[in-house]
Amino acid sequence: MVSPLETVTVGRIERPFGVKGEVKVRPLSDVPGRFEGLRTVSLLARNGQILETSVTHVRRVGTGFILGLTGLTTPEDASLWRDGFIQTIRGSVPKLPDGQYYECDLIGLAVSTEEGRPIGVLEEIWDLPGNPLFVVRQEAKEILIPAAKELVSTVDLTARKMTVRLIDGMGE
Repeated sequence: MVSPLETVTVGRIERPFGVKGEVKVRPLSDVPGRFEGLRTVSLLARNGQILETSVTHVRRVGTGFILGLTGLTTPEDASLWRDGFIQTIRGSVPKLPDGQYYECDLIGLAVSTEEGRPIGVLEEIWDLPGNPLFVVRQEAKEILIPAAKELVSTVDLTARKMTVRLIDGMGE
């Protein structure tokens, strides 16, 4: 099995597509041709289950992709991976300056407050004018945290954790 530091999360499975077990995927990577070049991937379910599989075909639809994956042959198979992530081997990427991170490295981090209270998992990053927003979810609860240095205390990619400082009214 490949270590989390050797992989990159490239997409989020939105839902099953069609009757042949295909999945609709929202890309989390801005690398041109990333999806068209996928061959072997890992699926990471919300419950932590992992499936190593092969990509049988890829086609673009709007801003997303439809993927066929070995082992998923029915809509029921595909639905088990809804809201899961697609990961692949990282490959070579340029090192960023201290304090800067690739979005794909932040997706999936466990987020807690400076006091140590867990608040969820960083599942999405919305690119908005001004500041991107971190979408942190824990079960049905969702917290939006501006991606600002004043609010993000620490990011530990090795431990897969982020510590944030919540302002009054945030996270209640």
